[in-house]
Amino acid sequence: MTDFELHLDDQARAYLAAHPAAGWVIAYDVHRCCGGGVICQVRVRKISARDRRDELETAVMFDGTTVLVDSRAARRLPARFGLTVRGLGPLRHLDLELSGEQWGELLYS
Repeated sequence: MTDFELHLDDQARAYLAAHPAAGWVIAYDVHRCCGGGVICQVRVRKISARDRRDELETAVMFDGTTVLVDSRAARRLPARFGLTVRGLGPLRHLDLELSGEQWGELLYS
């Protein structure tokens, strides 16, 4: 099991305060397109009943709150990373705050 340290900017803290949830998950989805290509997506979302906790690892926020991380993403994430808010209006969402190299490692390695 990998332990992660999560840092939140002010926008992420405000977002979490405004959107209470039983828990949060950093979900990693892999889709294959018709040409044989692979599309990887990473989302930060509220935990759902279909999430299998045995396939998730733990990241700890500043206040001790835990965020679950898909084990496929956990193998590629740095030990310390951040959360921020991206998007406008109804498309605002929590997102990972990573460097370009870290995004590349997460999505394309």
